[in-house]
Amino acid sequence: MMTAGRAADVLLGGGIIAYPTEGVFGLGCLPDDVAAVERLLEIKERSPSKGLILIAARPAQLSDWIDESHRKRLPKPDVAAPVTWIVRPSDIVPAIITGNHEGLAVRITTNPVAAAICDVLDMPIVSTSANVTGQPAARNSYVLRRNFEHLVDYIVPGECGPASGASEIRDLESGKVIRPGQT
Repeated sequence: MMTAGRAADVLLGGGIIAYPTEGVFGLGCLPDDVAAVERLLEIKERSPSKGLILIAARPAQLSDWIDESHRKRLPKPDVAAPVTWIVRPSDIVPAIITGNHEGLAVRITTNPVAAAICDVLDMPIVSTSANVTGQPAARNSYVLRRNFEHLVDYIVPGECGPASGASEIRDLESGKVIRPGQT
């Protein structure tokens, strides 16, 4: 996929992308590029204490980021109802990714565009909703471009789906729902 290759090049160069996810457009960068993560947080006006989500196309792409005890316990993704799981992070996860939390938020994406980007990189990317903190997330490309075209380095073409809103967040250990999915 040509757009995934362009997105990967921007990310590898330290850039920020806006891209479709399962339910809303996301903003992303490489999780091990602290300068890019700091810039992304500035764009969103988001406190670093809140932490960020990592998405991947396949569980193997998260293996370096998740504590060994949780690697094999990550459930298969539900295409219709994506779930973000809170897992134990490995030692390589920068504090700016977990924020003030002990856990790391991860999701196996079912959006084909987001998955293609992760596959080209063969690693997870940061995924946070394309919005300024407290504002609604962009769910269509018009709003995305109006709000972020001059703030990000590349807007990846594509549509959100198959979900209709932000993912549910659950704790992998307890199964407790931390945030219900949005419709």
